[in-house]
Amino acid sequence: MTTLTDDSRARGVIASPARHFYFHMALACTATAFLGFVPTYWMPLARGSFSASPVVHFHGLLFFGWTLYFVFQTWLAASGQTAWHRSLGMLGVSIATAMTIFGFLVTVEVMKQSAAIGMSEQGIAFAIVPLSGIAFFAVVFTLAIANIRRPEIHKRLMLLAGISILDAAVARWFLTFLAPPGALGPPPVTVTIMPALVAYLLLVVAIVHDWRRLGRPHPVYVYGGIALVAVKLLNWPISLTLAWHALAGRILHLAQ
Repeated sequence: MTTLTDDSRARGVIASPARHFYFHMALACTATAFLGFVPTYWMPLARGSFSASPVVHFHGLLFFGWTLYFVFQTWLAASGQTAWHRSLGMLGVSIATAMTIFGFLVTVEVMKQSAAIGMSEQGIAFAIVPLSGIAFFAVVFTLAIANIRRPEIHKRLMLLAGISILDAAVARWFLTFLAPPGALGPPPVTVTIMPALVAYLLLVVAIVHDWRRLGRPHPVYVYGGIALVAVKLLNWPISLTLAWHALAGRILHLAQ
């Protein structure tokens, strides 16, 4: 990946404070990811009360590892170590590819667990949430790599990709405090919308940053943000269709 720092000049003014913006945003993404999973993963794991298949643990390792990688890359760029930043680019491609694969595998695992407790239809409906999320991440990350020689686009696409996968972390707090006691199986698709919109407030911060520096939001944030929200809102109606249930049901059948 190329540098994620801002151009040294914006409207003719040297922007040294702005060069650290993406590093600070990466830190915010990492903090959100870690704190979000404290009640449902990190604390139970520390107590030895969390039980899950190895694929779930590896999935968590990959996704949290991605946030740490993002922090390190933005720090390298902000500190002017662009050669190291570029040399570690293929590591990011490898991590993102593994995240996509294991995101799919964990979704299948959730569908299997839901079917085991007699809630296969609920599991199939909910599968649209993680699958659409990881698909969005993969597409945006691919676009970022395709724009590696256009840093103003590249760095914003990377941030958009990082923000897009934070809804699951925020949702854990909603489930911890709002889920009915003893609730089993995946939640309704509709309850994932509000946590996602909360997570996407980080994108609003990025838009405001651009607006203050450049006088307008960058097109990546405008069109990417619209696409991100649209995907989230469309999850619910799509999850109710016969076509989705047939497709996800077929995946579940092949996995069993």
